[in-house]
Amino acid sequence: MSAQDQTMSGHGDGHGHHHEHHEEEIGPHATLGGYLTGFVLSVFLTAIPFWLVMGNVFDKSSTTAVAILLIGAVQIVVHMIYFLHMNAKSEGGWNMLSLMFTLVLVVITLSGSLWVMYHLNTNMMPHMRPMPGSGSAILPPRSQ
Repeated sequence: MSAQDQTMSGHGDGHGHHHEHHEEEIGPHATLGGYLTGFVLSVFLTAIPFWLVMGNVFDKSSTTAVAILLIGAVQIVVHMIYFLHMNAKSEGGWNMLSLMFTLVLVVITLSGSLWVMYHLNTNMMPHMRPMPGSGSAILPPRSQ
């Protein structure tokens, strides 16, 4: 085998084998079946919240909201697996690590914002208490 044949086949310089190995680490290849499974799950996970709201399934709207949020979280995972092809092995695990870091930042930001807004409302406006039996009247500040 000549040097040119070895270079063209990828066996002479060692780059061809490394390239093949790198392609295996990228992640699963997209298939029509995978996309159809993701599509069917997405339609199903979209129809359930629609039915919950339009059918007035739960008595309390807060229960409906929690159910919709949970189904939305499941739908995010479905999209990441079936359409973005993210798993623990893709890109050597860096995709999953960056996703976890992003989720931690989002949770810290949202929970911190809600905590600050709640305490600002409670501590900055203590004189604005509703009158018993009426939701619109404002009582004067409490005497101590």
